[in-house]
Amino acid sequence: MAPNVIRVTHLISGLATGGTELMLHKVLRGIQGQGIDSAVVSLTCGGPVAEMIRALGIPVHSLNMSRGIPDPLAAVRLLRMLRIERPHVLQTWLYHADLLGLLVGKLAGVPSIAWNIRCSTMDERYERGLTGLTLRLLARLSGIPDAVVTNSHAGLALHEGIGYRPKRWALIPNGFDLERFAPDRGAYASVREELGLATDTVLIGLIARYDPVKDHATFLRAAAALGGSYPQTHFLLAGHGVDKSNAALASLLRELGLGPQVHMLGERKDVPRLTAALDIATCSSLGEGFPNIVGEAMACAVPVASTDVGDAARIIGDTGRVAPPATPSALAGAWAELLGMGQEARRSLGARARRRVSEHYDLRGVAGQYVALYNEMAARTAA
Repeated sequence: MAPNVIRVTHLISGLATGGTELMLHKVLRGIQGQGIDSAVVSLTCGGPVAEMIRALGIPVHSLNMSRGIPDPLAAVRLLRMLRIERPHVLQTWLYHADLLGLLVGKLAGVPSIAWNIRCSTMDERYERGLTGLTLRLLARLSGIPDAVVTNSHAGLALHEGIGYRPKRWALIPNGFDLERFAPDRGAYASVREELGLATDTVLIGLIARYDPVKDHATFLRAAAALGGSYPQTHFLLAGHGVDKSNAALASLLRELGLGPQVHMLGERKDVPRLTAALDIATCSSLGEGFPNIVGEAMACAVPVASTDVGDAARIIGDTGRVAPPATPSALAGAWAELLGMGQEARRSLGARARRRVSEHYDLRGVAGQYVALYNEMAARTAA
């Protein structure tokens, strides 16, 4: 039988703004009041998500490790924390936290340990240096933790392919707050007003930080390819590093002659509003496990055109379009199909997309899966 209150410590590589970090915040918010006493430890220093977690009343500790540099003293600090906190479950997030958490967690006598992997594609960065060594070690040690959580079928298959053989896989998808991400006709009008556009202007958007894996270049090249057929369409980009000061994006815009059709807004706090204002949302990534921007757009009843990465096609189902990665012409073709449907048909498709998220990816249900996992692990240990 599980304890009345289960103490869970979450160990994560860092708490900057990113999909994994924000998902941790959402899980912590979702499991509050369900018999789980949470604490968070970051390997590196704090960040914006650390403050979001503290605002929930959950303690956050930082080991202040430097990225890419092993720190034995940080391991000692973690050991002391775990011996003081005495969690029933140690949940680690991302590779370096998985490795350090397993080694120190066992030394501290933590009864149950679960890893959490979020990746479904790997390039040469994962094969060399400290990250490559870490992955090889994790594959060999993967039978030791009590469970390995993954957020995608694609991620599970990838890690099995590199040698992961856990006692138990726990496939728990990302979840979405259907009250925060929801249809908003007011946003549709206000965002166009902010951009100086007519209220009937078609907006295609990509909301993602600037990073090679997000492949903004494919998005912009697709925009140029689409332009001849739909010259009145505009394109909205938002995310950290996606603004006029980005020399690479500015150069590409000049090369493609897109200029006034593209609106780069940088990092924004009103992502639900921007998402709900779109006619078509886009994920142009080269690799993702479970792309949050896909689920967030669907929750806003916005149809999605995504590259076929991770579980994107599985998430979208028949409510959007999927194109091969790094193929601007195919992405432009997916947009053209959705635009050719007309506004009313797109809205009907978006309504189906929201129902799909509600049925399969509601944050409440996803948080419940984490609660069930921690209860099972704690009960097994107690028995």
